[in-house]
Amino acid sequence: MSSLAICAFCGRENEASSRFCIDCGKPLTTSAARTRGAVTTGNAPIAAALAATAGSAADTSGVSPLVATPAGLTGQCPRCDRPVDPSLPYCAHCGARIDAMRAQRVSGPRLSVLDDEGHPCSSITLDRAGSVVGRGDADIRFDDVYLSPLHARFELRDGELWIRDLGSRNGTWCYLGGPTRLSDGDVLLIGSQVLRFRRLGYPGPHPRDSDATRRLGSMVPSADVAVLEQLRADGSVRDSCHLSPARTIMIGRESGDWVFPYDPTMSGRHAEIRSEDAEFFVHDAGSRNGVALAVHGDRMLQPGQRVLLGDQVLRVESI
Repeated sequence: MSSLAICAFCGRENEASSRFCIDCGKPLTTSAARTRGAVTTGNAPIAAALAATAGSAADTSGVSPLVATPAGLTGQCPRCDRPVDPSLPYCAHCGARIDAMRAQRVSGPRLSVLDDEGHPCSSITLDRAGSVVGRGDADIRFDDVYLSPLHARFELRDGELWIRDLGSRNGTWCYLGGPTRLSDGDVLLIGSQVLRFRRLGYPGPHPRDSDATRRLGSMVPSADVAVLEQLRADGSVRDSCHLSPARTIMIGRESGDWVFPYDPTMSGRHAEIRSEDAEFFVHDAGSRNGVALAVHGDRMLQPGQRVLLGDQVLRVESI
């Protein structure tokens, strides 16, 4: 029969490898014993074993050795992720209050992981202090080659859920729920096309030739004030589409002003870039896969909003 560690405070029997009592949460050290009188549990063997076990359990500075999981430990500590008995109040490895921490975690923001058809296939509850998503040593890990080791961070601030890209290679994307104004440098994901919006400004007057000969040119709008650039994986520009005031650009796989017939993830008529005064707005034209905008800095998320991290599509269910 394996030796037991007896709590000097409440007399509870614990596994020999335990550092904290599973019943009262006290460290298994002599200093944690009650100060008045001996422990009276009505169990003579426990009382007799206190002196023998208190000394051997006094060192709590080191990391407890890896041991086989005892039978009945089917839960997981929300702090240290070690196996615990979910019916007990404290973790034997770190002393965390299991039921209280579990309630706190359950009450945090909840996300769904969506499959290829857009249906939830699993659920994630975020820690209220913040959760990092990635492929490596992150709070939420996916085996996804398109994810960076530390990709993005979710954070709850005053009842609002925010996301921030952590310098990932492939970026963090938020799907748009309505018309969105474009700013210089914004990057869009339309189908599988990565398109960058750039402001060009209005061209200055061309200097007159020395002999006053008038130049001949195509009849075009007087100013191209912005451009959409199709980006390759290395960031170089493959193609572009110029934007002018009072001109709407339709982007799609089958019809429009800029057509991508080779992109099966793009709808026939996917998105519009509309000019409104001196600004440009992107509109989803009822596409199947939506339009996403790359996250720069912090971005607030709303319930029902979808985000793309690597190859994972997550939907905010509750905050």
